[in-house]
Amino acid sequence: MPSLTFLGAANTVTGSCHLLNIKGKNYLFDCGQFQGPWHIEKRNYEPVGIDAHNVDAIFLSHGHLDHCGRIPLLVNQGFSKDIYCTPPTKDIAMLIMMDSAHLLKEEFVWKRKKYARLGISPKEPLYSSDDVWHCHELFSRVVEYGDKIQVDNDITLSLHAVDAGHVLGSCQIYLEYRPRKGRPITILYSGDIGDGQRPIVDNPAPPEKGVDVLIMESTYGDREHKAYSASVDEFREAVVSTVERGGTVLIPTFALERAQEILFHLEVMKNKGLISEEIPVFLNSPLAINLTRVFEKHYKYCDSSLKDMINKGLSPFMFPGLQFTDTVEESKMIHSVPSPKIILAGSGMITGGRIKHHLKHNLWKEDATVIIVGYQAKNTLGRKLIEGDETVKIFGEEIAVRAKIVTINGFSAHAGRKHLIKYAQEANPRHLFLVHGEPETLKRLKRSIKGVLPRTEVIIPDFKGQYPI
Repeated sequence: MPSLTFLGAANTVTGSCHLLNIKGKNYLFDCGQFQGPWHIEKRNYEPVGIDAHNVDAIFLSHGHLDHCGRIPLLVNQGFSKDIYCTPPTKDIAMLIMMDSAHLLKEEFVWKRKKYARLGISPKEPLYSSDDVWHCHELFSRVVEYGDKIQVDNDITLSLHAVDAGHVLGSCQIYLEYRPRKGRPITILYSGDIGDGQRPIVDNPAPPEKGVDVLIMESTYGDREHKAYSASVDEFREAVVSTVERGGTVLIPTFALERAQEILFHLEVMKNKGLISEEIPVFLNSPLAINLTRVFEKHYKYCDSSLKDMINKGLSPFMFPGLQFTDTVEESKMIHSVPSPKIILAGSGMITGGRIKHHLKHNLWKEDATVIIVGYQAKNTLGRKLIEGDETVKIFGEEIAVRAKIVTINGFSAHAGRKHLIKYAQEANPRHLFLVHGEPETLKRLKRSIKGVLPRTEVIIPDFKGQYPI
């Protein structure tokens, strides 16, 4: 009997990795890094839960680190089979994994220097840039939306993917297993589902009929997002008011999708004269800069308005005052540029990256504004800011929080509660596994779904729990 084992994103919003076993063959839906506080991140250094040599394929839903970030680790341990994903996801994942390898090495060098006098040896990096390069040749099975691909002839397993509307190239993955005896089984892995009606990416495709097993993300399963138009207005107000008082706007951004979406709105603001063309906007993230170029390469996967702009030779990500600051030296020079100015930098949850340096220089200033435009996991610096901590520790130094903190939930690339319930209803599966959510969120969403799908078995899987399907 086929089974699912949940090796990540079980009772947490990170580390997506779900193992499907069919007649001795092992397939992974995603293989992501755990991100957040150390008690979560330390799982990256624990055994994945399966011998890498025994993994027959990886089905990658999209290129976020919490979905692809342990693939180089598996490669280091002996994985050498195919990775299935869309063409944009292939390019995005390679960039994100290479950036991760660089950051892991930097962190190791810093810890080794810091702990040397204490006689403590820090853990070696999770993987190296060489491990990432060895991944490249495994991305041999690119999947266009709608194409049906035979994964394994021995057990009659086929795959097709449709748009998830989450980030560029993201997909929902369908697997159809046809046993020699008995009825076929259709498994749908939602990946991360978008909320729809966003610039840059298309709306998510609705689930197809005839789903037997659904593995569905639940990030915002207990709440609704603010209307997108209202969130855009709130963002514009926060930027304009800060610029008018001569302050600095700091935007912690996820390098994939969120950074490009913010650039899109800043370009619209400058075109409409809401802020002067002379106001400098710094995209201070090498990864976000490279990913922005990927968007222009794979623009056919974007929404129609963006495709029209690029077909006319216009870039939605270039406008007066925008500066791509790639190097460390350029990053440091931003501090000497007089305000008003706008800075976009990672990481999105302020767990590391250049945004921490900019916060150290500006968080204590009353004329500055920090605009939070993405999900903030528990115990991260970003969560502490939105929860109203009066002081926070950055690089070992206590910094007073005098800047205005603005939280905008409507920019989320994840579906809200109503959308998730509707998605589950349309799929109408026999078995529904809720993943990629915090414990209380999962429980609330389960109750809501049971109210509309009383015949569906709704399961909140345990970490490393195994379930027959």
